[in-house]
Amino acid sequence: MSNETKSTEIKPFRIDVPQAELDDLTGRLARTRWADELPAGEVTDGIQKGPVPPGWEYGVPVSFVQDLVARWSESYDWRAWEAKINAFPQFTTEIDGQLIHFLHVRSAEPGATPLILTHGWPNTFVEYLDLIGPLTDPRAHGGDAADAFHVVIPSLPGFGFSGPTRTKGWDAARTADAWAELMSRLGYETFGAHGNDAGAIVSPELGRRHGDRITGVHVNQIFSFPSGDPAEFEGMSPEDMQYLQFLQGFVEHAIHDKAQQAQPQTLAHALADSPSGQLAWIGQLLGTAVDPDIVLTNATIYWLTNSAASSARFYYENHHAEQDTVPTTFPLGLASFAFDFRPLRRFAERDHKNIVSWNEYDRGSHWAAHDAPDLLVDDIRGFFRRFR
Repeated sequence: MSNETKSTEIKPFRIDVPQAELDDLTGRLARTRWADELPAGEVTDGIQKGPVPPGWEYGVPVSFVQDLVARWSESYDWRAWEAKINAFPQFTTEIDGQLIHFLHVRSAEPGATPLILTHGWPNTFVEYLDLIGPLTDPRAHGGDAADAFHVVIPSLPGFGFSGPTRTKGWDAARTADAWAELMSRLGYETFGAHGNDAGAIVSPELGRRHGDRITGVHVNQIFSFPSGDPAEFEGMSPEDMQYLQFLQGFVEHAIHDKAQQAQPQTLAHALADSPSGQLAWIGQLLGTAVDPDIVLTNATIYWLTNSAASSARFYYENHHAEQDTVPTTFPLGLASFAFDFRPLRRFAERDHKNIVSWNEYDRGSHWAAHDAPDLLVDDIRGFFRRFR
């Protein structure tokens, strides 16, 4: 077999973690040394300030981590989750020198639309497991068969079973190129894209760089912010100005963004040696909005694959990459959820000239695939329906 053939080969993949690795994890959890923190009365007055929950002003509370570590050690069942994930077809392939892990679930419906879904950090491909059924088999979930999708869910380069990365430069643009190649290998010349969090950065890059193949891009966030030009604020409502202050508070509190942009390797030494530390680090963004077993499944995947460093490098690479500032023209749709930061439309329309769908919902969080999957599925269906 030639090297070229090997480089494009798609191989079946199945998760099969040796019991010794799970035993080691349990042993490390039992030996956790807990961090010091201020007494509860010193930390908070019980009033939520902007995006920061009471008790989280200094960061993730010890009690949050202790409760999850106890669950991780005593009742969480990785083998059950391993079986759940392995029930879906999984594969790996090498693209641009990097191993890529992905799920590929084809719909039985004729004419289904190919759709690639990109997860965020500190989530994994697990973000979309519960959407697979409704998207691929809408008849069985109260939907119209015409809204069916062939679903592809890759793990971002350096994340989980796609990790670690071995070369520099795996930013959103390079990832988008890899996704386009992946869809070609699967036989999809045209396709749609959806993304959340990091996926909402990668998916628009797919539209920007491969617009001739993209039917449309659907996202949960549009990352368009003020440029610093005072003229951009003219005519802005008091409500929008107040929201900008809220957004500033969110950005200031989101320490993962700054730390991983600046020194991903420094932090990774602690995360690679402490599963409770890894849990706390991803818990500061997954928080209490996501079911505890989802948090623990993601923590287990990061721990078993030792991908804290390589997943953090995604932030560094994006921060240091040259950004394309030319406004996009591909069809873009937004589903914005209540307990997430929403973009201001004036800035979004400055950067994206073909926003064809903009929906804001009164429930759901940054992780809508987990806590508002019905709304998200309906919005994805509605967005892509216009392109049939």
